[in-house]
Amino acid sequence: MITLNGKPTETTATTVSELVAELGFAKGTVLVELNGTALRPDEWPRLLQPDDAIELLRIVAGG
Repeated sequence: MITLNGKPTETTATTVSELVAELGFAKGTVLVELNGTALRPDEWPRLLQPDDAIELLRIVAGG
């Protein structure tokens, strides 16, 4: 069980990378914050721990 964008969430993902893929996002389309710290994509292989708090923000073009 993790907290995803403020909501308790069950996941089978074991890493941040797997979670991003499980949610259907491609690398480069989302920003990830883990327990209050922004992660670079090369840090996404980090293992998820019970009670981790993840915030995901989609990147969209605007104008």
